[in-house]
Amino acid sequence: MAKTIAIFGFGPGLGMGVARVFGREGFRIAVVGRRPGKAEQHVRDLKAEGIEAVAFPADVTDAAQLHATVAAIRGSLGEIDVALHGAAGEMTDRAPSTLELDVPSLGIPIALKLHSPILMTRALAPDMIARGSGTLLFSSGSSPDLPLPYLSNFGVALAAQRGYVQQLAAELAGTGVYAGVLNIGVLIRDSRAEQLLDERPELAPEGIEIARMSSAELGEHYWRMYLERDRVEVNVGF
Repeated sequence: MAKTIAIFGFGPGLGMGVARVFGREGFRIAVVGRRPGKAEQHVRDLKAEGIEAVAFPADVTDAAQLHATVAAIRGSLGEIDVALHGAAGEMTDRAPSTLELDVPSLGIPIALKLHSPILMTRALAPDMIARGSGTLLFSSGSSPDLPLPYLSNFGVALAAQRGYVQQLAAELAGTGVYAGVLNIGVLIRDSRAEQLLDERPELAPEGIEIARMSSAELGEHYWRMYLERDRVEVNVGF
């Protein structure tokens, strides 16, 4: 029976890249995104490439919606073998100064990169542990290792997420369930972030050049993490 990967916070960059790689390996794709029209378009694009996919519109920061979506995926595609939390914020949500960082500016980053990953894990981990198999994947950035004050609020949230995934992986040792995070230090081609930065280059500090990488390359990194299961963290682009 085909396996299922659920991609929470599915977007045109990372989401499509991971879906294509796993889909070509025989996985069915659960496309979870908060914009129904976008989710359905991603499904059409994947089906046109011969990949089985189903859309499940949901806001992954909303606990009730996330749990309802997990139940809907199980009802439609069966158990979730692999889950990727790929939700990311907009460049316009960033707080460009650590000295000016305040509590309200942490709201969106913490909801996206800490609370939502915890919600996903709590919805999926118990059944994975009971089965003795499963994979929980997460997306992060380079700022926990390379301080980037122009992304100060997201840097704080990603550092918190990093600590959570490290602790999660330690607790899952010996259960058959793998947890890993890909720390992405590049701009993902075809992503919303790339489009926005190309339209508004002033969103990045003057003189900063951000390397770019295809979503397919990042999808391959996640595929290797899924197969090898030997590292909690993998860095790309830094």
